[in-house]
Amino acid sequence: MAVVLCYGDSNTHGTKPLVQLGAFERHAPGDRWPDVMAAALGAGHTVISEGLPGRTTVHDDPVEGGMRNGLTVLPAILHSHMPIDLMVLMLGTNDLKHRFSVTAFEIARSLERLVLVARSEAVVQDVLLVSPVPVRETGVLRDVFHGAEARQTGLETHVAAAAERQRCAFVDAGGVVRVSEQDGVHWEADAHHAMGAVMADRVRERLT
Repeated sequence: MAVVLCYGDSNTHGTKPLVQLGAFERHAPGDRWPDVMAAALGAGHTVISEGLPGRTTVHDDPVEGGMRNGLTVLPAILHSHMPIDLMVLMLGTNDLKHRFSVTAFEIARSLERLVLVARSEAVVQDVLLVSPVPVRETGVLRDVFHGAEARQTGLETHVAAAAERQRCAFVDAGGVVRVSEQDGVHWEADAHHAMGAVMADRVRERLT
């Protein structure tokens, strides 16, 4: 039984596009991309969805709080689900919030740090690194992500380079889906289904 851990943020959690700041709703089970992937992979695979809205790569969030630093909690999560055959790592979207003021290169380096930490815990066999879908400065999250469209330039290239350095599999999620025009960050249900189908193929390929 292959164990796949999906470590991410609200788009792994399945958060619906926001119509009001702070009013979170979640897509139904089966309409979240880890669920779609799990159904496509079928028997012989256990898919664990570990997505937290607001989770960053390595940054504490002074505004939202809630242990959203992905680096801080990663070891505990890994040991909770050990042994893990493949960790699918998709973070970086929340690093683009104006309050963090980091570059695309720094986000990719932060993802690389998470890969190194995961391997140092000696409970993960392999890592699939996913470059997040580019955000849009629109809707209720426009001010939260002010300047993000400029800061994210080149992110997929930097993440691909990090994956190559660390000998990880790589997926550019922006080549598969687009964010909702409603809030510029989250995905509609059809995007989750598209992403889940692509990820199932890549996971199956990596585990073979």
